[in-house]
Amino acid sequence: MMRAVIALWRVMVRRDALQLTLWILGNALMALVAIGGVNQSYGTLDQRRELLATVMANPVILLFRGLPSGPDHAPFVLFLILPFLVMIAAFMSSFLAVRHTRADEEEGRTELIGATPAARGSAFTATVLHGVVANLLTAVMIALAFIVGGLPVGGSFVAGAAVGAAGLSFLAIALLGAQLFSTSRGANTFGVAMIMITFLMCGFGNASGTPSADLTRMTSGPLAWFSPFGWAENTRPFADDDVRPILLCVGFAIVVGAVSAVLLHARDVGASFVPGRRGPQRASWALRGPTSMVWRFVRSGVLWWAVGSFFTGALATGLASVVGTAAKDNAALAKVLTSLTQGGSLVAGTVTIFMTMVGVLASCAVVQVMVRARQEEARGSVEPVWAAPVGRQRWLLGYVINAAVTIVIVCLAAVLGAAAGLAKSGPDAEAMRDAWIVVGGQAAAAGVFIVVAALLVILLPRASVAVSWALVLVAVVVGFFGPIFGLPQGFAHVSPIADAPTIGASGTDLRGLWWLLAVIVVGVAASLVLVRRRPLVPAG
Repeated sequence: MMRAVIALWRVMVRRDALQLTLWILGNALMALVAIGGVNQSYGTLDQRRELLATVMANPVILLFRGLPSGPDHAPFVLFLILPFLVMIAAFMSSFLAVRHTRADEEEGRTELIGATPAARGSAFTATVLHGVVANLLTAVMIALAFIVGGLPVGGSFVAGAAVGAAGLSFLAIALLGAQLFSTSRGANTFGVAMIMITFLMCGFGNASGTPSADLTRMTSGPLAWFSPFGWAENTRPFADDDVRPILLCVGFAIVVGAVSAVLLHARDVGASFVPGRRGPQRASWALRGPTSMVWRFVRSGVLWWAVGSFFTGALATGLASVVGTAAKDNAALAKVLTSLTQGGSLVAGTVTIFMTMVGVLASCAVVQVMVRARQEEARGSVEPVWAAPVGRQRWLLGYVINAAVTIVIVCLAAVLGAAAGLAKSGPDAEAMRDAWIVVGGQAAAAGVFIVVAALLVILLPRASVAVSWALVLVAVVVGFFGPIFGLPQGFAHVSPIADAPTIGASGTDLRGLWWLLAVIVVGVAASLVLVRRRPLVPAG
């Protein structure tokens, strides 16, 4: 059996060579760049103390940062960056687990392997080995990145181990999802939902914690201890170097992984514990064309992105008044937020920050819609479509149209959420105007990812899924963390998310709106031309 496991693992390594290289090196690079950014932006002890005091005065900030462990340089770096290192490892592990279990089962590979002398659980065991090795490499590379950046060796390895162990937790969660759901899409949705839910649980747990007397350290609330993010953060690298939460991550991964293995052997190949929903016997009139068929595929995913966008919009306006009130009594908070809003009003700045997150949600949603084209092609579902009078251009245009509709739905949900967030404080025409402006700019930014994903599906089909998501991640990192990392202003504006129109001190800043629109128009036209010459590409 072990020979079969090793052979299958080697195949998985070849299949994932590009994806894992992007995930692991990108995570390590993010850790390394964060050190230089903190040196540049918060180089003195007083600056770091001031920011931490600001956090204690307004714990809402902890929803988007880590657990404060003191004002010293190394713990401060981890406060800013650790949750996002864990998130990257979580996405890598979740997608890896589903790809080599439920996705292979959907495509018939698992059944072929089961017909060989290899045991049925060989592919599952090889996937576990693959995920463990990937997270071990992630842990080592992050530790080396911190060491190269000049941080202490012991804390560097604790930080790397915390990220890798949290990744193992999400590997196990995704393996469980692969047993519960009948499709890879359902399993991936379960994995992503658990990542986002546990991220918010940790954030709310930290925000409800107890600050120290000197306002430089926070003790997590109970909710954070139900999240792998909370376990990783409570290792407190470079401050306490507590390895016990790492053991908690590993123990959780072992238990959930064992449950997944038991469920695997308790079901038939292709079956699941959450059965797929049966469709009607006859198709409705809305399924007569390729565009409406694509919408049938993606509508449930779009709905969940819209729900997330609605709550983000509600937080944007709901917290804007809270932040404004807090800033009146806290000069440090006012200073930090003023710098983030480029001198604009605090209410407008808060709306801008949250509505920019809506742009991230919209970008992720359109990438999910566009890569569905490649997924259908890999399953062999595109051949009968191209053989019909539909044609290649009309097939691709169906996905482009649905991606554009997705942007509209996600952005409108955010505006509705913003209006709902003002229900308590009363109507605020200026806040709603700011929300419309920023969301409109982020809609243009998300439109760029329609073009990027479409061109990747045409030109690099086998790598299109991994590269599309990687580019979204790069754009988010550059857009959100460019100032913290000390990146040049021109480089930061390469990200569509960072270069979208926003609200500044002198009014609406159109920034790169025109180049965003130009890229969308030219890119869509180019993709429709190129797809005519592109042959079918089977799964690789």
